[in-house]
Amino acid sequence: MDVRVGDLLLMKKQHPCGSREMIVLRSGMDFRLRCSGCGREFMVPRSKIEKNIKSVTRNEEKQ
Repeated sequence: MDVRVGDLLLMKKQHPCGSREMIVLRSGMDFRLRCSGCGREFMVPRSKIEKNIKSVTRNEEKQ
């Protein structure tokens, strides 16, 4: 799955704060995500995130 820094992920399960949207801050073997609801940042293994992604919204910058 192609997930890049700056993408907005809509997850199948919600964060404890109630938000389902996460912003990708770092990608690789692990993802660093920021919850759009409460702003908490956390690291999650790629295998766990790829199973729980419902959709990816890409913010493309025009150059």
